[in-house]
Amino acid sequence: MLLRDTDRLGLWSEMSKEEEERDLEKFLKNVDEISTLVQDLNSDDLSVCERAMSEAEKKLQFLEDEEEDECRTTLNKTMISPPQVPTKNVDDTTPDGFMEVIEKDARERAKRRKENKSLANALKEKGNEAFLKGDYRMAVEHYSEGLKKLKDMKVLYTNRAQAYIKLEEYEKALVDCDWALKCDENYTKAYFHMGKAHLALKNYNMSRQCYQKILEINPKLQTQVNDSLNKVDQREKAELQERLALQALESGKEAAVTTRNLLQALSKPDQIPFFYTGGIQLLTELMKDCTEQTLFRTHNGFSIINDNKVIKRSFVTEGEEEIEEVLCAAVLKLWQAVCDGNEENQHLLLTHSDMDVLLPFLLTSKVSSIQQHSLSLLLLLCQTQSGRILVLSHVDLTRLLQAFAAFVSISGEKRARTAMQLLTDLALEERFKTWVQNNLHALLTLISILKNPKIAYPSTLYHCIAIMGNLSTDAVIRKQMSDCGECWDACLGLMVKCKVNENKDELFRDILYVTLGLMMNLSLESLSITEVQYCAVQTIQVLAEEVSRRCVSLLNSEDGRILTRAAGVLSRVLPASVKAIEESVKAGVMKTMIKFLKAGGQTASRYAIKILAVCTNIYYQARDEVTRLDKRFSLLIQLLESEDEIIVGNAALCIGNCVEVPGAASALLKSDILKILLKLAGGDAKDGSVQLNAGIALGKLCTAEPRYTLQLEELHGIEILNSTMKYMKKT
Repeated sequence: MLLRDTDRLGLWSEMSKEEEERDLEKFLKNVDEISTLVQDLNSDDLSVCERAMSEAEKKLQFLEDEEEDECRTTLNKTMISPPQVPTKNVDDTTPDGFMEVIEKDARERAKRRKENKSLANALKEKGNEAFLKGDYRMAVEHYSEGLKKLKDMKVLYTNRAQAYIKLEEYEKALVDCDWALKCDENYTKAYFHMGKAHLALKNYNMSRQCYQKILEINPKLQTQVNDSLNKVDQREKAELQERLALQALESGKEAAVTTRNLLQALSKPDQIPFFYTGGIQLLTELMKDCTEQTLFRTHNGFSIINDNKVIKRSFVTEGEEEIEEVLCAAVLKLWQAVCDGNEENQHLLLTHSDMDVLLPFLLTSKVSSIQQHSLSLLLLLCQTQSGRILVLSHVDLTRLLQAFAAFVSISGEKRARTAMQLLTDLALEERFKTWVQNNLHALLTLISILKNPKIAYPSTLYHCIAIMGNLSTDAVIRKQMSDCGECWDACLGLMVKCKVNENKDELFRDILYVTLGLMMNLSLESLSITEVQYCAVQTIQVLAEEVSRRCVSLLNSEDGRILTRAAGVLSRVLPASVKAIEESVKAGVMKTMIKFLKAGGQTASRYAIKILAVCTNIYYQARDEVTRLDKRFSLLIQLLESEDEIIVGNAALCIGNCVEVPGAASALLKSDILKILLKLAGGDAKDGSVQLNAGIALGKLCTAEPRYTLQLEELHGIEILNSTMKYMKKT
């Protein structure tokens, strides 16, 4: 039996045309089966009728299982189920009647689903609130109630799985992750929680497979996946260590047995400091290999040491009792010994209570030995990327940075240099940059190091500036720095300091070099007066004038690196102040920049031609200088043929400015400048300023010397000149 097309369209009236095209073929496969079932339902044979009803229920249940799944697809299908109550005045024993009843039932199901989804979302939010409060059992209840309303809501499964993990009910978490993946086989969140549950159950290979599956689905999660895989490797390695350590203990190995016995002795409370000091020193000597390090961990060594009241008192009573100073230093040496090459021990140390503030505190101790051993411990922890991430994740970074700032001013040069190198390594990690983005105080702390008069070591200043230079490559951090007046003051102060001391210590030249690099980055931001409010213009102009004076004074340096960077800073700050331009021109900058261009070098040429273009665009005396120094613009015309579009664009702008000098345009009549500019104006340079500046230069040539207009007409250049108007409109 076949259904009419109109019947099919009626059944699918709730679907969009796109849905109809996608699912029609699938639906037609079921038409004959449904038609056969309808015939059997009309049979006079009761057994045939009952069997047909059973088959109909199975068929409709199958359709229900293929219900719209918000996890797998964007469709909003409705479910079909056997009608419970026949529609009034509808003969459900006929194919048309049967399909009409099903259609009505589908609409009712869609309505109920919408209501249930709203209830499920509300319960999800309640579950999330309970989870954030740490009430994981209540969170499970809310998520479970939500699933009763909407059984295919994948986020409820993964949220409940996360709560189960917190409750250490890992098997239940795995079941929920499985259900979430039935909703959406590419749901990375389910694989993530499944990986964590398998890891807790020590199913290491299964855990790895889950994390690797995430990478297959979304390669952009490489960093997160690598972190998780590293945790699996670390935990598996730790389990092997613990198994071998137990074997050593059970076999009666002397060092293993002694380690256990010493820890048992140290667990006695309220002993005198001498008792704990001697025991800790003996324990430190035993930490020769991984077996003893692991036994320290498995026999609660961190808790025994860290939670002992007498030992904890030695951390904060510096200077009162010498034995307590010795005890504190002994503990720091022990931590180094148990953490050396042992990632699991490093993790347990840093995640122990109060360790986030203790290490920064001890770093600034008045006791030299405590300072030294605190720094050594941090250096040990930061030898590997995993160790650095542990420090960045579990140590109070605000306190740590403040501790570094204090440390470098109270310690000797060698220790200060070591501390700054350690801070440099930490600052290279993306986690550190992310923290700085949300913590302006961190920048102020770094600036305080640069401005601290007690810091006389050039190496300390060099590392600090290098750290800030690296941070300034991040756009968010760079904007914060550039908007900070103290940052600019620190840079200007360093320029003066370096100028005074460059003959005393060559390292000051390196400091000046990295300082100029930082200033180049900062000047990419707020020194454009077109992008700030009027009240800030004067401040920016004053800053631009001061910076330009310092840079001009460096243009006679014998160090080519400093010359180039000084020109680079100058090229970026001059546009912010007319006064700065006038002062620079009067100081002979135009002559210096012409020398730069003659010497060649792409980077230096970029800066030099930009300075010429900026100055000639504003100041008439600059145009006279260029016209006098570059006869017939031979150097500038040569730059027009450069492969560097930035150089070409600025050279065209400079020529356009300078041809306004009386007689300059006429002196170029016998040159090829018209053809060159025409070629550039009608070219296809990626940088539109090339065409624009070339077109402007052509226009100024024609204005200054009418004979160029005739040449343009002969070369059909008027059309090309008109085409450059589109670039003017864009600007």
